[in-house]
Amino acid sequence: MSLIMPDDFGNTPKKELKIPKGMSKLLMQVCCAPCCGAVLECFKYHNISPTLFFYNPNIHPKDEYEKRRDELIELANLLGFDYIIPEYDPKPWFAKVKGLEKEPERGARCSVCFGDRMLATATYAKEHGFSHFTTTLATSRWKNKKQVDAAGFAASEATGVPYWSEDWRKEGLVTRRYQLVKEFNFYNQLYCGCIFSRDNGAYQKDAPATIKNIAFPVENAQVHNLSAEALRPQVAAATETDPDAKDIAFDLKEDMRCRC
Repeated sequence: MSLIMPDDFGNTPKKELKIPKGMSKLLMQVCCAPCCGAVLECFKYHNISPTLFFYNPNIHPKDEYEKRRDELIELANLLGFDYIIPEYDPKPWFAKVKGLEKEPERGARCSVCFGDRMLATATYAKEHGFSHFTTTLATSRWKNKKQVDAAGFAASEATGVPYWSEDWRKEGLVTRRYQLVKEFNFYNQLYCGCIFSRDNGAYQKDAPATIKNIAFPVENAQVHNLSAEALRPQVAAATETDPDAKDIAFDLKEDMRCRC
């Protein structure tokens, strides 16, 4: 299914952006097209042209990886951004998270996963002359930004390449993300790519039965017909480990369109 360029693309709500001192060439680790839309629109507005780095060995099975990879490539071509697609090899990633399969979302497995992806990004940046690196990993309400940033700063310390820790959720970017996910007609992905998160119920932790009983593959109607009362516990669980997210206007029904 082809992407559709929104008529209002370019109308970012983030009209002010503090660019890191000395940034001349930016490498951005990207997890998927839906998480990129509002960030790339912001970059277009501010005349920043990052190279997109699609390093995501956590995505499994292979056909799921290829679907997300191909959509990211289509988006990059549509918007005119360069991209890098490293070889897909999930075996080392599975070895690194061995023993952490039952960890909850935002637990130790996620820290290892973020660390792997951030270090690979920072290493590539150092080897290819990028001045800074950043990531779209923390644009989703399903992820803890402090956890992502910890991995980014650790990778920066290991390589010497500065990590840009901008919060790509604030100043209206979450609401804009919701709009662009629908307007671009992005693929409705139902888990972050990690089969352990998909299968162990981590996304539904502390959620009511109406959410726990949503089956894969999910139908949009299953999610978008849920009541606000049924969704309230999930909203609370999503912010309890990320205090900075408490003032962001998350909408769980919209977040279910991209559970990254």
